[in-house]
Amino acid sequence: MKLSVSGRASAVAVVAAVTLVATGSIAGAAPAPEAVTHGSAALAAAPDIPVADVKAHLTQLQSIATANGGNRAHGRTGYKASLDYVKAKLDAAGFTTTVQQFTSSGRTGYNLIADWPGGDTGKVVMAGSHLDSVTSGAGINDNGTGSAAVLEAALTVARTGYQPTKHLRFAWWGAEELGLVGSRYYVNSLSAANRAKISGYLNFDMIGSPNPGYFVYDDDPAIEKTFKDYFTGIGVPTEIETEGDGRSDHAPFKSAGVPVGGLFTGAGRTKTTAQATKWGGTAGQAFDRCYHSSCDTTANVNDTALNRNADALAYAVWTLSA
Repeated sequence: MKLSVSGRASAVAVVAAVTLVATGSIAGAAPAPEAVTHGSAALAAAPDIPVADVKAHLTQLQSIATANGGNRAHGRTGYKASLDYVKAKLDAAGFTTTVQQFTSSGRTGYNLIADWPGGDTGKVVMAGSHLDSVTSGAGINDNGTGSAAVLEAALTVARTGYQPTKHLRFAWWGAEELGLVGSRYYVNSLSAANRAKISGYLNFDMIGSPNPGYFVYDDDPAIEKTFKDYFTGIGVPTEIETEGDGRSDHAPFKSAGVPVGGLFTGAGRTKTTAQATKWGGTAGQAFDRCYHSSCDTTANVNDTALNRNADALAYAVWTLSA
């Protein structure tokens, strides 16, 4: 999640370069609700996303940061290596991938877009996360967790041969920490007609906080209900997300009129006694004490929260694209 407005670096996006490619891998964790009715069609339950597979991606992102000065920040070698890792997985699985290049703060940045062949391209469901970290650490919760879960959901689409009615698109954004630069560049690069084809954008930024809450964006009502239905089905109460409102990559989409939603487990705010009673964890402590710090490593992730949110991600992708 990006810094507040006062902490941002200024950013300017320049001309984009495009590349093609494709991915592959797994599903499985907390039990998902059984089939639900969407319109007149009963949807099969979404596949379970195994938290071990999501964590395997986090291990790789940690190794990349360790080998590249301790971070995966915009314009640094660790970011490009992270993008190359995700892209190679998608390439192997049959996705059509596009690398979109931009310039911010004098450094080259990249977005990665992955389209699953098929579905109605006039109705696109997108799921995305920012792939960059701050310069002070590896960024494993912020936002390796969202990036890894989106990647594993995409790989599960390929592994299961899922063929939804709508077109599926996945995205990993660059330079989010500098002020949503990559996602804004992408949205601004779309024609009005292509923006109108996106029926929903789902954002995942910090979904494995070590002292987690379960927060759902209250933007588009249908997307919000989908996430809430999932958590109700597994008996986990949720709250409306307010800490990161407008501070992550859904904001440019929302400003362009695209329906948005997403999940969050908390950053620097303090967990209240009521929230600790509701969710467990430690009252009076931040949801993520390592937010934007060097201790945001693979040790800084709550497996249960990561598991539940990865499964909620898959549930929403399958439900909204059917």
